[in-house]
Amino acid sequence: TAITFVALGTSLPDTFASAQAATAEEYADAAIGNVTGSNAVNVFLGLGLPWMLSSIYWYLQGDSDEFMSGTKGYYLPAGDLSFSVIIFTSLAITALLTLLIRNFYAEGALGGTAWLRKPSAAFFVCMWLTYVGLASAKIKGWF
Repeated sequence: TAITFVALGTSLPDTFASAQAATAEEYADAAIGNVTGSNAVNVFLGLGLPWMLSSIYWYLQGDSDEFMSGTKGYYLPAGDLSFSVIIFTSLAITALLTLLIRNFYAEGALGGTAWLRKPSAAFFVCMWLTYVGLASAKIKGWF
């Protein structure tokens, strides 16, 4: 979906910055801070700013949807977020468990030898593709 490409475009530069930070120091603390901070900004600005602009626009247009929402201005009917939240939470817990296992066996959540680093990266990419595929299939109504 289009939002996936937007997310990729905003996160790809952060990925390179995090990779540089991870290789520049012994512990990957700066990389973790960079990822966490950039994702927080992406989520809060990516969701909050368009919502705020849309609310202002529809308020200035005098849009009134009192029948549906009981208020004047911007109204967005509730959708089905439960599927996405369940899939995302399951994959997030799997990712955290993977990092904990890597921390135990590789003496660090990130990095390590190539035999562990490359399969872990492939596993995380597969989890991302799983989420995107399942969310897209749900939107398409395939299940």
